[in-house]
Formats: sequence, structure tokens, C-alpha cells
Amino acid sequence: MPPRGRGPHVFVADLERPELDDDDHHHLARSLRLRPGDPLTLSDGAGRWRPARFGDRPEPDGAIEEEGAPGPPVVVALAPVKGQRPEWAVQKLTELGVDEIWLLVADRSVVRWEGERAERHRERLARVAREAAMQSRRCTLPVLRTGVGVDAARAHPAGVALAHPGGDPPRLGPALLVGPEGGWSDDELSSAPAVVALGPTVLRAETAAVAAGALLTALRAGVVAPGRSVAPPEDQH
Repeated sequence: MPPRGRGPHVFVADLERPELDDDDHHHLARSLRLRPGDPLTLSDGAGRWRPARFGDRPEPDGAIEEEGAPGPPVVVALAPVKGQRPEWAVQKLTELGVDEIWLLVADRSVVRWEGERAERHRERLARVAREAAMQSRRCTLPVLRTGVGVDAARAHPAGVALAHPGGDPPRLGPALLVGPEGGWSDDELSSAPAVVALGPTVLRAETAAVAAGALLTALRAGVVAPGRSVAPPEDQH
């Protein structure tokens, strides 16, 4: 559940002695036009939050609360594509409440984020996720991993499932991997522990990732029921 307090939601390093980053303070004062004493909520990004009042240094206005982490964790992995679409996908996955977001390196990946390049992109996407988490009033920041190979992803303790047309309905537990625009290679599909479908149409890579996040977080929240196979009716002739 999001913090129940009023006003904007901001992350700080220390809830006991909170201080706002210069950029956050500027945004609250100039863009949102908060005045000293206006309410806001503060979070440490690790599941804790507290109400406060705005000022040069925010003044705590209530006890520290802790939001229990929902389970099981939702992990969505996607192969990055060109342009700003990975930023959009990370933003939306964060808003949905996805716990871990991985950027994959698949056999048919055109865009490959590895080494120092992967770390630069991770820092940029971390800023995108932080802003999206504040907007959506999350108390936990998602874990971001870049340069994750498909073989390495299979080491996830709960297993993995590849998104592919004709697969089974998504289920909670395994990390859900979305392939590149060129699709999965034959080797990746043949060695996949599980294959799941995200719908009846062919989706762009970033759309598929967000669809995966929406389905899994909705399953976890009980908003939708798990899919199940339905036996065909008996022949009545």
C-alpha cells in the first residue's frame, strides 16, 4: 500500500534526520509550489516512510511506518531497444510495483548494454525509476540490473519463464523474460524452462515488458485470478 500521508512523496537517505536533495527541494518549492509547513511524506526507499512538513529541512510530523513487502517478488526482464523506450518501460514498470527490472543481453539483441556502458545506463534508469516511485508513492525502489545474459538469468532462485506467443498463462514466482525485437533464438526457446503468453497479439518489446508487469502485479494483488486450462465440453451427440 502507498503511504497514507498527504502531500508529495520524496525519498531521503535518513528518516531520523531527513534532508532533501537540492533537485528535490527545487522541484517541491518551484514546480509544486510547496510552502514551509505544507505536508509531504518521506521514504527511505527500503519500505519505511513517515509524514513530514516542508521546509529548508523537512520536519518530521509523525512516527516512522514500515510497509510490508508484498510477495512473491515480481521480476521482469527486457532486452533494451533503441531510443528512449527503455526509459519509458522502466518508468511504467516502477509505477506498477515491479520489484526487480533486468535489462537483458539476448542472442538477437541489437542494443547490448555491457560493461561500463551498462553501468551508465543503469545510473540513468535508476533516476527514472526514483522519479516514477515518488510519483506512484512507492516505499521501495526497484532493483535494477543491466547487462544480464539469458543464461545468467536462469540462475534466478525462483526460475525464469520466456514470453512467447502460444505459451501458458503467466504465473507468480519465476522471473518473466521479454526478448528483443527479433524474438528469441531457437536455442533460447529450446532451453527455456517455461514459456508464457502475454496476449493474442504481437507486442513491441517495451509494450510486452509493461504488459508482463501489469499482469504479474495484478495477479499478486488479487485484482485478476490465475489462468487455468479449461477442458473442452464433452461431445453430446
